[in-house]
Amino acid sequence: MDFQLLLPSRVHFGRGARKELGRLTATVGRRVCLVAGARAIQKSAWWDKMLADLKGHDVEVLSQIDIHREPNVQDVDEAVRQITSSKQSPDCVLAIGGGAAIDLAKAVSAMVTNGNGRSVREFLEGVGTGAQLEDAPLPVIAVPTTSGTGTEATKNAVISVADPACKKSLRSEQMVPKQVIVDPELTVSLPQTATATSGMDALTQLIESYTSCRANTFTQSLCLEGLRDGFSSLEIAFHDGQNREARTAMSYAALLSGMALANSGLGMAHGVAAALGAVSGLSHGLACAVMLPVAMKSNREVAASRFAQIGRTVLPEVTGTDDEVTDALIERVDSMLADLSISNRLRDHGVGRDQLAEIAVGSRGNSLSGNPRPIETEELQEILEKCW
Repeated sequence: MDFQLLLPSRVHFGRGARKELGRLTATVGRRVCLVAGARAIQKSAWWDKMLADLKGHDVEVLSQIDIHREPNVQDVDEAVRQITSSKQSPDCVLAIGGGAAIDLAKAVSAMVTNGNGRSVREFLEGVGTGAQLEDAPLPVIAVPTTSGTGTEATKNAVISVADPACKKSLRSEQMVPKQVIVDPELTVSLPQTATATSGMDALTQLIESYTSCRANTFTQSLCLEGLRDGFSSLEIAFHDGQNREARTAMSYAALLSGMALANSGLGMAHGVAAALGAVSGLSHGLACAVMLPVAMKSNREVAASRFAQIGRTVLPEVTGTDDEVTDALIERVDSMLADLSISNRLRDHGVGRDQLAEIAVGSRGNSLSGNPRPIETEELQEILEKCW
């Protein structure tokens, strides 16, 4: 049993953990650049209290950058210009928000110390010029307010590129956040749609990390733990957002999904989801939700025993052969999507049939390398046709 692990420096998990924000931030730096997520976050009851807690620990917010969508190259470059043109330089970056805010914070932290006037595009995998992150990024403190991406535990930031339309990663082990504060109470006000799509992102990450060709014993243990909580709690959180137990379980599942994917990779659903978002504008979590069942069906011949182990974990009442348990698991995913009001047809989400070929070509990114079997572009297009 051999494996290596990459994990956040320190994780603080639990209801009320946000109250430690000032103290924990002060251990990293006293001058921060704050990256804030959706407007609703800044109108919440806890927002002003968190800012006051920073001030109470002599932490100064030098600048605030707002992000209300998945970050693109221009967002990163503009944020870096804003920071580097300021009279005072931050010594850390604090992200409070969903995956978009944390990804932007991670990218900004790296580019402030490495950009030297260059665009982040030059550093992105697949479309860049090969520029490397040579200097340590500013340390990042991540406070997720959704339960989905797990980016608080990973070494990359996903950035949208306009031409060609794609999503690519800025990646460095030094980009893993130094302090992570996961307070499930910050997700209680999350709207139903965001609860559903971010939750399905987490479940997709856990399933794909478990079946990845790079999975190991440790990551698979994380995945089963997260899936047990996620399958039993997502629909409860969707229908009753005030349910603290369900929100806590989903925050935990999302955190574990980030730890798992950072060390084992993902698979076809995520590979296609990135291209879907770039080409059609579909949100990442929604794209993952739509692609998960078809990806499971596509991979079942080579990963039936792994899907069956997941099935026996989340559906303990189901018995039978590996194939029978896998069938039950896929049916459970389908029924969950229906309960979450998520159609499994791409056309229902505004994806044009004429976009499928471009999406198939764009799906051949890093995530696809973890798929349990090789898959060619032609087959990807056939799969997309089936779920269109």
